Amino acid sequence: MNQWIERNKQYTMISAEDNFSISFAGMKFDDADLKAMQPLFEKAAKGIAAIEAGEIKNPDEGRKVTHFTDRIDYAKSTLFAEVEAFVEKVRKGEITGETGKKFTAVAVNGIGGSALGPQLMQFAINGPYWNEKSDSQRDGYLKIYFLDNTDSAEFADLLEVMDPETTLHLVISKSGGTQETRNNMIAMENFYASKGLNFAKFAAAITMKDSQLDNHARDNKWLADFEMAESIGGRTSETSIVGHVPAALTGVDFGSFLAGACKMDEWTRTSDPLKNPAMMLSAMWYIAGKGKGDRNMVIVPYSDRLVLLSRYLQQLVMESLGKELDLDGKPVYQGLNVFGNKGGTDAHAFIQQLNDGRDDFFATFIEVMKNPMQLEISEGTDMGSYLHGFLEGLSAALRSKGRQTILIRVPEVNEYVLGMLIALYERAVACYAEYININAFHQPGVQAYKLAAKGILALREKLCAELKKIAPVEGTAADIAAKIGAADDAVEVGGLLDKAAANCTCVKREYCEKCGQWYYFVK
Repeated sequence: MNQWIERNKQYTMISAEDNFSISFAGMKFDDADLKAMQPLFEKAAKGIAAIEAGEIKNPDEGRKVTHFTDRIDYAKSTLFAEVEAFVEKVRKGEITGETGKKFTAVAVNGIGGSALGPQLMQFAINGPYWNEKSDSQRDGYLKIYFLDNTDSAEFADLLEVMDPETTLHLVISKSGGTQETRNNMIAMENFYASKGLNFAKFAAAITMKDSQLDNHARDNKWLADFEMAESIGGRTSETSIVGHVPAALTGVDFGSFLAGACKMDEWTRTSDPLKNPAMMLSAMWYIAGKGKGDRNMVIVPYSDRLVLLSRYLQQLVMESLGKELDLDGKPVYQGLNVFGNKGGTDAHAFIQQLNDGRDDFFATFIEVMKNPMQLEISEGTDMGSYLHGFLEGLSAALRSKGRQTILIRVPEVNEYVLGMLIALYERAVACYAEYININAFHQPGVQAYKLAAKGILALREKLCAELKKIAPVEGTAADIAAKIGAADDAVEVGGLLDKAAANCTCVKREYCEKCGQWYYFVK
């Protein structure tokens, strides 16, 4: 027990001013491990300094990486003031849609970092029932909805609750050509046209200057068109205008969020790992996973408001660190798996495996110290005390099994604290990337799947064109693929025909017992 007390004293970092602490005592490491990592710590410190000095740190794309430094001055910038002014006019009804009705909702159309950060912010700060509050309860700020996939079900769900005359559409795409976002924009433009409305009079954009979206917004005179920096990646964009506009439209104090992120940046600039929580956090990932990501990262916030944090960190960590090649072009197949739930719900979900199953993870618990509401359960015991007891009990149970844990304690869930948490993980990711010598700021795997998807869409166009020439026709997928000159793509042709059979009347299919596969009929 004394050893556990001493270990907590030695390996817990505290920002007393912010009531923010992080303890690494539950991880399996010692001073010798940290000493062996000293060259990597020095490399990470130089790498972070190079990022903040404006050096090219995304060599594959020839880009700087500026999310750490841009947020220092953003709150004082002209752009920040323009966003705040725009939002205030929307809130007061001075900026309206084409029919002059006050906006009551915003639909954010973006994918990946353009949606995950704003979604986390909304759930954490405004809670899950924000949209059910009245306009007066929201003080004129907007309800918020998200289109974050090219799935027509999501689009249809939005239309069921959306009043087109009072909904502001915020389209976010850094490149301006992201296909999923563009698909939703085109579909919404068509929907508004079907209602006799001009979508441009209900739309605002966030994108890079001179992008496809920027030109489209300007040509059609959208309500607003905010510029996004090329040097900020989607998964690190929450402290930029990408996070600012959705947050401000729903009454979130984005300035406080930036202040929290900048405070964490200040705390983590030292090269001393025992005084730098981001460097130490990334060192725990490295040591636990033997520098190869051999352990899963489990995120368990003991707060309902932070339930989306694990989903947010999946993208930040996995897209940044999941790389085939290092900076020297050497195959390394790096990455860290991230998953999570919320405490104490997790005790009735996946904790059974963490406690009794495979020892292939380390768990990070995040505890919020202030109870949002005092709910007495019995004399001297309230609901928050039970939640604390569940955390401590689970932590002790895992340690007794030799399982590894990290504990972060924050005073409450607010904008400032959320800024600190996001900045902590952004900087830990940057440090870890330096340890393993990879580019954390590109995503070649994402581009690869997009190219593959384009190939399938091209095959679909060929299939449609050739079927028009030879219809009516019937046969298996292999039969039809051969008839259109795509015999090697029979599996993919089958998938396209399956999709067509479910969505149009010109293609039908029946299961053939004799051949053991689908048989298609094309009119």
